[in-house]
Amino acid sequence: MTNYERAVAEKLEKIQQKPHVRILAIETSCDETAAAVVENGRQVLSNAVHTQIPLHVPFGGVVPEIASRSHVQKIGAVVRLALEQANLSLAELDAIAVTNGPGLVGALLVGLSYAKGLAYAAGLPFLGVNHIASHIAANYLSYPELEPPFTCLVASGGHSHIILVEDYDRYRLIGRTRDDAAGEAFDKVARVLGLSYPGGPNLEKLAREGDPTRYRFRSAFNEGEGYDFSFSGIKTAVVNRLHNAEQAGEVIDRADLAASFQKTVVDILAEKSVRAARSQEGEAGTKLALAGGVSANRALREAMETRAKAAGITFYCPDFKYCTDNAAMVGSAAYGKLLRGQTDGLSLNAVPYLSIEDDRK
Repeated sequence: MTNYERAVAEKLEKIQQKPHVRILAIETSCDETAAAVVENGRQVLSNAVHTQIPLHVPFGGVVPEIASRSHVQKIGAVVRLALEQANLSLAELDAIAVTNGPGLVGALLVGLSYAKGLAYAAGLPFLGVNHIASHIAANYLSYPELEPPFTCLVASGGHSHIILVEDYDRYRLIGRTRDDAAGEAFDKVARVLGLSYPGGPNLEKLAREGDPTRYRFRSAFNEGEGYDFSFSGIKTAVVNRLHNAEQAGEVIDRADLAASFQKTVVDILAEKSVRAARSQEGEAGTKLALAGGVSANRALREAMETRAKAAGITFYCPDFKYCTDNAAMVGSAAYGKLLRGQTDGLSLNAVPYLSIEDDRK
């Protein structure tokens, strides 16, 4: 046993007896450099985030090389800020956690390497955390009373999943997108409408000025009884509607188009999620959570809450500050693993296409 392994073993033994377990968490899966200190998986002691949005605006989307370089430049300062905000030193922490997938491989490696160095230097347990599991865990930060089992819709730029959260470390996919994720569809339609990056929030803003009933976009696949999604056809229908109008010299209201597209996607996500929750047995069928970057969309939050309430289901959704990528949610997800002794070795690698169902040991 190495000196590091001995130090980790001693730390894990003490953790089981500690009333306050503090985890330093790091997130660099895409275009946010983030660090946070979370106590007992629920209390956020600090939450520092450096966004790269201004760097990527000129390119209309995230450039992986630029994202990785920015993470390298900012991660040290962001981690120091998180420790300062929490008024803690490395010696006062109990573990180091970091996102190891899914995400951009170069970006993931920056956070992973930095976290490993901290863990080794301080002799602290090291935990790799699934990015999707972290988004789900964001709900624990806003609702400390929430515990598994429950059903959760994770909607983001890279994922659209309906997940049965059976336990803190056990997940089962109920439904998923067959093509574009919801956030990806939002971004692509926003680009067609001439909106700048980030497309999703800008499309939502434009949609507030439009009539959501002006245009109707149907999708036979989404009208089926299953729980999977398909958004590429809806995206194409919007593109074709805009193109045909331009070819015919017709003036089309882009706000109406944005509002109609948003309503179509939101209705599909909300209807399938509530129906999936109702199909679950026991407690999992009475609780529905929303997570992921798209959970910041007010229209989706309102539609999910309205449908869940009508079905007699309790609805949960993170505070806006925990919807987009942050490290506090990573610390929350890591806490459950730490209490079960599920630490990782320093050989853990980045897994850009890590599945939520792989997050089991």
